[in-house]
Amino acid sequence: MKLLDRYIIGKVLATFFFVMMILVAVITVIDITEKVDKFNDHHLAMSVILGYYLDFIPWISGLLTPIICFIAIVYVTSRMAAHTEIIAMLSSGISFRRLLVPYFVASSVIAILSFIFNGWIIPHSNRDRLAFEMEYFQNKFYFERRNVHMQTAPNVFLFIQNYNNQSNIGYQFSLEKFKENKLIEKLTSDNITWDSAKNKWVLNQWVRKKVDNIFDLKAGTNVAERGYKLDTTLIITPKDFENDAHQYDGMTIPELGKHIEQIRFRGATGVEAFETERHIRFAAPCTTFVLVFMGVIVSARKRRGGTGFQVALGFSLAFIFILFFTMTRTFAETGSLSPFLAAWLPNFVFGTISLIMYKYVPR
Repeated sequence: MKLLDRYIIGKVLATFFFVMMILVAVITVIDITEKVDKFNDHHLAMSVILGYYLDFIPWISGLLTPIICFIAIVYVTSRMAAHTEIIAMLSSGISFRRLLVPYFVASSVIAILSFIFNGWIIPHSNRDRLAFEMEYFQNKFYFERRNVHMQTAPNVFLFIQNYNNQSNIGYQFSLEKFKENKLIEKLTSDNITWDSAKNKWVLNQWVRKKVDNIFDLKAGTNVAERGYKLDTTLIITPKDFENDAHQYDGMTIPELGKHIEQIRFRGATGVEAFETERHIRFAAPCTTFVLVFMGVIVSARKRRGGTGFQVALGFSLAFIFILFFTMTRTFAETGSLSPFLAAWLPNFVFGTISLIMYKYVPR
């Protein structure tokens, strides 16, 4: 690695971490200002508030990483262009393509760190952050879905007509077992109640019916068992009926994969949000490279009047990228767009734009 490479890499990384520190500090102060009344209303101790922001800062840092990397690239390159450093490098025989190498080395360091933190480290702190926000900042959640169907095991299907997540009681419960596409057993109950001491469900006024001959239903007879209470273990728990908004923020990449498989197995809805998040985790490093490539191109030309235009253009492109990314993610979470396409389409579109701009950049 040449001295010039180390020079550019050092300036990019130093600017990135400096901008990250400034923006995170500003956002944290604004967030504290907005939430100070809620902290006072709940009489939270300073240690509790400090613990919340120790979880909040890594989350907001991971969220801002690609955009801050883009801003750092635009600022460093535009400053170098204003001081005719870029012109001097190109005049000395360095190609524009070779000039991009230290930028991509610096962005590789940022992308790898971001991938590791967003994929495995930050989700652990997000769990505490989400639990804190659920308890103190959000209104009480009421589970309103009716006629809940899910598969709990191979050929075993569960049904609950409605569920009260405040008292942890489900009404009109049934559990059906099939063999060779024929019903062989059905367990029903007027309601089921969660016993937190036993970590089991209690079935009230239950009835279990079995078919003793699954190959000849007409010849078979129904064998019925009845009872007042029955303790049973099911694959579901009260956590399955809690507010799952942004639940994926608290999951590592392997946990996202397992959760997606579980949702698909149960036949439940809402899998699109988790699939989109998993694809975004893998697309984020590529996003960093696309934004770095675009950042160098828009700021490498020296302009009269200083670096203001390049910085403003950089912010504008970053805003457009965020808007486009938000739109595709929303479409994916509602099922209108493929999760894979939603995660990778912004990279493809802005990568194509960058290649077109690269064709006309002076070099």
